[in-house]
Amino acid sequence: MEQTPKTLTGWVRFLSHAEIPVLKQTARDLSRLREEAERHDAREVAGIVTRDPLMTIKLLRYMQGHKRLSQMQELVQVEQAIMMMGFNTFFNEISTELVVETVLEKHMNALVHLMQTVRRAQRSADFAFDWAVRLRDLHWEEVRISTLLTYVSEMLMWCFNPEPMLEIRKRQNADKTLRSADVQKEVLGFVGLELQRALTIEWKLPELLKTLMDPKQAANPRVRNVLLAVNLARHSQHGWHDAALPDDFKQIGELLRMEPLHVMEIVGAPAIEPPQIP
Repeated sequence: MEQTPKTLTGWVRFLSHAEIPVLKQTARDLSRLREEAERHDAREVAGIVTRDPLMTIKLLRYMQGHKRLSQMQELVQVEQAIMMMGFNTFFNEISTELVVETVLEKHMNALVHLMQTVRRAQRSADFAFDWAVRLRDLHWEEVRISTLLTYVSEMLMWCFNPEPMLEIRKRQNADKTLRSADVQKEVLGFVGLELQRALTIEWKLPELLKTLMDPKQAANPRVRNVLLAVNLARHSQHGWHDAALPDDFKQIGELLRMEPLHVMEIVGAPAIEPPQIP
C-alpha cells in the first residue's frame, strides 16, 4: 500500500476496493474442493467460507457488487449465494490467492492479534448459533453471520494498518484505565465502531449488524444473543477464570430461560467445585 488512508472516509474507500486476504487454511481447503468440485456441494463450500470472517465478508462484498445475485433477499445465506453463483463463478471470481499470513509476514505480532480476533469471532458465532437454535429463531443464519462479522473492521485494520493497531494495544496494556474509543480516536483519528458502522452501511451488510450498534435495540432478543455471545467469547478467551463470567452465565441464562449452571454446561465451562467442609 503506497499511502495509508488518514480519515474514516479514506479507509472506507480504500477497503471497498482492496483485495481482502483470507486465512491460509481457507485457501487450502477451497483449493482442495475446487479440484474435486463434482464430489462436493454448496453446503461444504459454505462451511469453509463461514469459518473465516474475512472470506465471508469478501463474498458478501462481491455479491453487493453483483446485484442480480442478491435481489431476492438480504445477503446472509452463504450456502444459497454459492448455489446461485455456481461453483465456476465462485472459484473464478472470489480469489483466495492473497492470504493473511503473507500480508502480515513482516508483522508477526499483528498476525498473532489478528488470529486471536478471528478465533474469538468463530467462538462467538458458534455460541450465538447454538442459542438461536435453542430459541427457535428462524433467522439463525443472520444471527450467526452477524456475530462472525462483529469484529470485521478490527480484522481489516490488523491486515492493512498493523503498526497503529499495535500502538493502540501497547498503550492499552500500559494503562488499563484507558478507554478503547479514546485511544483509537487519538491514534487512528476515528473510533473502530465508526468504521464498522460505515462499512456495514457501504457494503449493505446484514441488517442485524446495524441494529447491534443501536443502543435503543439492547433489549431485542436477537441483539442480546449476539452481544452475549461476543462477551462470552471475549471473557473466556484465555480460560474460564475471568471475573466477568458469572454475570455472563447469569445473563445468558435469562435469555435462554435456564439456570447459570446449565449455561456453563452447554458452553463447555468447567463445573464449579463445591467448597470443602473441614
